[in-house]
Parts: sequence; structure tokens; C-alpha cells
Amino acid sequence: MSDEATEEFDLVIVGTGSGNSIPGPEFGHWKIAIVEKGLFGGTCLNVGCIPSKMFVYAADVAEIIRAADTYGLQAELTGVNWPAIRDRVFGRIDPIVEGGENYRLGAECPNITVFKGEGHLISERTLEVTSEDGGVTHISGRHVVLGAGARPFVPPYPGLMDVDFHTSDTVMRLEALPERMLIFGGGYIAAELGHVFSAFGCEVTMVNRGDRLLRREDEDVAQRFTELMSRRFDVRCGAEVIKVAQEDEVLRAEVKVDGNVEIIETDLILVAAGRVPNGDLIGAESCGIACENGRVLVDEYFRTKVPGVWAFGDLSNTHQLKHLANAEVRALRHNLLVADGEVDAQMQSVDDTFVPHAVFGHPQVASVGLTENDAREKGLPFVVALKEYGATAYGWAMEDSESFCKLIAHAESRQLLGAHIIGPQASTLIQQLVQGMEFGQTVDELASGQFYTHPALTELVENALLEF
Repeated sequence: MSDEATEEFDLVIVGTGSGNSIPGPEFGHWKIAIVEKGLFGGTCLNVGCIPSKMFVYAADVAEIIRAADTYGLQAELTGVNWPAIRDRVFGRIDPIVEGGENYRLGAECPNITVFKGEGHLISERTLEVTSEDGGVTHISGRHVVLGAGARPFVPPYPGLMDVDFHTSDTVMRLEALPERMLIFGGGYIAAELGHVFSAFGCEVTMVNRGDRLLRREDEDVAQRFTELMSRRFDVRCGAEVIKVAQEDEVLRAEVKVDGNVEIIETDLILVAAGRVPNGDLIGAESCGIACENGRVLVDEYFRTKVPGVWAFGDLSNTHQLKHLANAEVRALRHNLLVADGEVDAQMQSVDDTFVPHAVFGHPQVASVGLTENDAREKGLPFVVALKEYGATAYGWAMEDSESFCKLIAHAESRQLLGAHIIGPQASTLIQQLVQGMEFGQTVDELASGQFYTHPALTELVENALLEF
């Protein structure tokens, strides 16, 4: 490869998820290349957070209708129009994706060149981009930002690669709902999509290797979630997949649970066993960039071991969360300008100590900080408070007898160490606890230093804090 064959840029960005927000006005004088092998917008917009939550909301409505009799209402879910549900989702998303790409290709971004194709590092800051038609282009940058994200993990089950299966990347665009769905996995993707397809009338079977669903959550939350999901569909925990096969349209999985082997027949297999970083797909390690199981290793300022090469988001973070990736890219944008001497300031890092996450199942789960087991393993002196939704006025209105808020606090400093909520609006209720932890409030200050609207569901948090 000759130097003449390589087009030079000030900045090369790989991936159009959060990385697409880097080229703001302050980079207007930089010559920038953007490399994208798939759809503009990355995982969150196309196959992750946004479409899945639009499906989840419709599924929640379906479950509310089914439970209407609880409140003395006579209602019935008479049908599910899957094409209408699907098209509502992607009828909103696809134009945004197209518009985002057209914007970067248009006259509004004269300093930006978009390369549609798969980028692969061939030297420290040089990429080979292969387009869909097989064309090859070489580009290099003074700075290279890797934001190539992650992909679905496909477990090495015998026969799985020889059958037709779906992942979260494909299952939301199905032409029709299957009657039966088999899900491999028990984490947040399996939980959310299991809820969606069960609510829409599919007969769902979930095969999970661990002894409970959502095993990374606090044990009490995971156990309760597993119990509740087991009422809605067939959950097989502690399961070993021996073999997968297909005969015509019928898929079969041979599964061992508690020493017993059985055959599960299904119309569709959804592999929802987590996601793995794409460091191996972009040739990071071969160019001297330190990686760990495909995850690109960076310092606190998002710099890799190779000067001028940066990484962020799902590609480099142990927390694959959009809100964390957005925070990282804001700091990274600043650091690029600092590194180039255009801003006289210190580089910025992102403290992810109190980064929250949520699982939009039915019920929702939200968490921040340490679990009870985490606190015990660290040898911290701690106390636990637990309050049921049903102990609050709004919980009475909801007739909720299963959801709860669990808090872990340091026994001496009274600082909140962790918060875990399972139940309606958990993803919203967690926020005031995140704020309290970020600003160092004690549980006493959080409980009594502000008013809680009565009889709103936020009283759940107030009452849990008052338990300490």
C-alpha cells in the first residue's frame, strides 16, 4: 500500500452511534471521515434501546388490558396486529436513520466524508474500508476514534449455527408472529423481548444456563423477577443446551435440566445471550491496541495504548449503556481538542461509579451501586431496608403485592451504597436515588431533606429510606 493510495484526515470516526455526535461546530475546520458498515445511528436507534422500548410499551398496554378485571373493569384484548405494531416502530425510526445519514452526506457537512463499509485497522491509525460491492479504500487520521460497539453473542451450542435463528438485531422486524418462541438467555435482552412476545400472544419458553434470571441484579430482585416471569411463560433455569436441530420449519432443542433431558420444539429461536464488543472485528489487537475478549482497553481519558487512537462506549466499557456512551463521547470530544492544543484545559474523564441501569421487562427493574452481596464481599458494614409497593397509597391503588424497593446503606457513614427497585416505573423512581448518591447525601438527608408528593409512587422511595 503506497502513501498516495491512502486519504489523510484529521479525524476518523468508526461507528455512527454516539460517535456521530462528535463533529460539532468546534470541529468545522477539521477534515473528518466517518465509517459505518450498517445503519446510521448505531445499536440504540436501530436494534436496541429505542425500538425495543417502543415494543415494550405496546406489550405493557396489552398486559394492563389483561389485568383490567383487577380494578373492576371489563376489558379484553381481542387481537394483536403485529405488522401495525412493527410498522409504527420502524415507521418512526427508519426516517430518522435515513435523515441522519443524508445530513452527514449533505452540503451542511462539507468537511465530512462518509465511507459506507466495514472498517478494519491495518496499521496504527490507518483503516481499510471494504464497501458492500467489494470496493476497498484506505484512510488514515491524526486521530482515530473507535466507536464500533458490540454485537449479539452466539453461544457455541452444537448445531445452532446450522439452523435458522434470530437475535435482537433481527427479531423486531419479523414478518409475522410465531406461535412458539424459544429464547436462549436470561439477561436483560431475553427478559425484555420475552415480555414483548409473550404479551403479543406467543408461547414463550426461556432456557437459561444460570439458576435465576437477571443474575447480575441483587439476589432478592433476581429471585422475585424469576418467580414472576415463570408465571407468564415456561422458564427453564439451570439448563444445559445439548443440541439444536431443524427439520423443515420446526426447530428442536435438546435440553438437560436437573439431570433430565427433553426435546423442546419451537417455531422460532431467539438467541439473547448478551453482547460482545467488536474489537476483534476491526483488527484492534493486530495493530497493538490492547484488548480483552474483544473489548478495547482505554485509560480514563479514552486513549488506547496507540497514540492518537481513542475508544469509547460498548466497544471499551464493561457497562454497555447508551447514557454512559453519551457521557463518554462528550468528554472525548473535549479531550480531542485538548490533545490538539485547541483548548487550554484539563482532559475530562467520566466517573461511572453510580451509573444506573434498567430492565424494561414486566415488571421493570432498575439498579444503581452495590448489591447486598457486593457489599458483603467488600467487607463493608451495611444495613438493608426494603419496602413493598403495597405499603404506599399509590401501591394500594395499583393492587401491587409483588414489587419492592431495596436499599443498601453504609452502617456508619449512612451513605447509600446501592438501590434496587422491581416494579412499575422502576426506571424513573431510581433517579432520585442516583442523584442522592452522586451528591453524597446520607439516607437521612434523602428521607427528610425534601418533600415527597403524596400520594405519588415516589413515596415508595421515601418510606424505604425511613426504614433505616
